[in-house]
Amino acid sequence: MHIIIGLGNPGKEYHRTRHNVGFDVIDVLSEKLNIQLTKNAMHGLIGEGYIGGEKVLLVKPQTFMNLSGQCVTELVNWYKVDMSDVMVIFDDIDLPLGKLRLRKDGSAGTHNGMRSIIGLLGRQDFPRLRVGVGKKPEGWELANWVLSHYQTEEDRKVQFEAFLRAADTVTDWVKNGMDSAMRTANTQK
Repeated sequence: MHIIIGLGNPGKEYHRTRHNVGFDVIDVLSEKLNIQLTKNAMHGLIGEGYIGGEKVLLVKPQTFMNLSGQCVTELVNWYKVDMSDVMVIFDDIDLPLGKLRLRKDGSAGTHNGMRSIIGLLGRQDFPRLRVGVGKKPEGWELANWVLSHYQTEEDRKVQFEAFLRAADTVTDWVKNGMDSAMRTANTQK
């Protein structure tokens, strides 16, 4: 089993903001794979299905971003999966808009959701797929930037294409493993 967790904030006011790209990628996966997220458990909205015969859980934590570790820890403890079978998808201000970066492990960087996850799990050896939202413009507060919506139609198009590539990366990871998925994600333009 693979657990695929997209980070975001619950609530309509956060829908389609930069900080919610994890939710957006889960929505794309849900649509492509016909997996409905209908189960509300372990502080998350969960959908069960299959990718290439492999059981997967799609998860959108229903805590706010800074408490994401609560949901992830409960899932890992309940399902007893190997950490290499857990992928977390989240926004990254250090990557250009629409750029993907997949890693086998690593630190939380500046991301509070990842800090929560790593802090509660007590480990950081799990895959993470970062989706670039671009650096904050001069004069913007970081919180205002990540909670903002995309300003132009072009930005929305670039980001939606990134969500599609991220969904393909996740599918590749489940079907073919981490090395193949890293080639898919990390060699994108």
